[in-house]
Amino acid sequence: MKHLCIVLILFSMHFVVFGQTRYVMVIHGGAGTILKKNMSPEQEKAFHETLTQALQAGYAQLQAGKSSVDAVEAAILIMEDSPLFNAGKGAVFTHEGKNELDASIMSGANCMAGAVAGVTTIRNPIRAARAVMEQSEHVMLTGKGAETFAESKGLDMVTPEYFWTEGRWKALQRVLKQDSINMQLDHDGNQQSNKTPLDKDYKYGTVGAVALDKAGNLAAGTSTGGMTNKRYGRVGDAPIIGAGTFANDRVGISCTGWGEFFIRGIAAYDVAAQMEYAQTPLAESAANVIEKIGKTGGDGGMIALDRDGNIAMPFNTAGMYRGAITESGEVEIGIYQ
Repeated sequence: MKHLCIVLILFSMHFVVFGQTRYVMVIHGGAGTILKKNMSPEQEKAFHETLTQALQAGYAQLQAGKSSVDAVEAAILIMEDSPLFNAGKGAVFTHEGKNELDASIMSGANCMAGAVAGVTTIRNPIRAARAVMEQSEHVMLTGKGAETFAESKGLDMVTPEYFWTEGRWKALQRVLKQDSINMQLDHDGNQQSNKTPLDKDYKYGTVGAVALDKAGNLAAGTSTGGMTNKRYGRVGDAPIIGAGTFANDRVGISCTGWGEFFIRGIAAYDVAAQMEYAQTPLAESAANVIEKIGKTGGDGGMIALDRDGNIAMPFNTAGMYRGAITESGEVEIGIYQ
């Protein structure tokens, strides 16, 4: 819990001279073994710049009097269009060498929500998720059906090749090589069990945003390329309302990490439930959930923003790409623990 407290002190207890700072947006770009020793100055600069750009894109919407949904979409679009993050353009590859993307968005003003899963030709899945929320009677659409719907709504469609990036392709080849080794016979002639992927870091990579608009309404969104080498149409927590994304009139949450554990723990909703039923403060509620995720064997993190402008960014990994912007436009960026 010590490392969680450090994060909460840095990002949830930021004070100015005349009172506590009011935040209007918080974002994340994934959690995992993110160590400074493995990051070049150029890479670090690129992450800082893109996270800042995402925050400023969302902030511009809020300053213009647009909704929190508009702000969340604007911020996530920046990250989906960047190859730095495992979402949109930077999506990882499945076992079959495909890019399958998921996204969700939820409006706290009316608790409407939309999501897409397993899509391969929608340039910006967050836009498709919003279209599902606002232009259909459904909450989640998957695969070809989601793509047909997105195209019918005039969204930007691409060929699957658009999502190909060299770094993600090489990552898949490394995991496939490890798979091959794991499947070889052991010294006793018995086939070893094969759980894919074995390296935890291949499970991580999601982007998300939570915003608070001038009307006092919250919204949250999450987008991901899933996990490297995933099989059988696996879907994680990112497109599942209550697991990877949740927003109501009190708080908005977006999660990142080992999706199966966030699904089992209904992680995003758990934060809101603790705040509503136990009257637990935001920072404590979010930390409680990440602690529970850790105890069950999972890891990752989350971002949260409440209606009073407080934020929390707990995580139990070595790092999490994250940032926040205040009501006055002050940007804060963090990467490492």
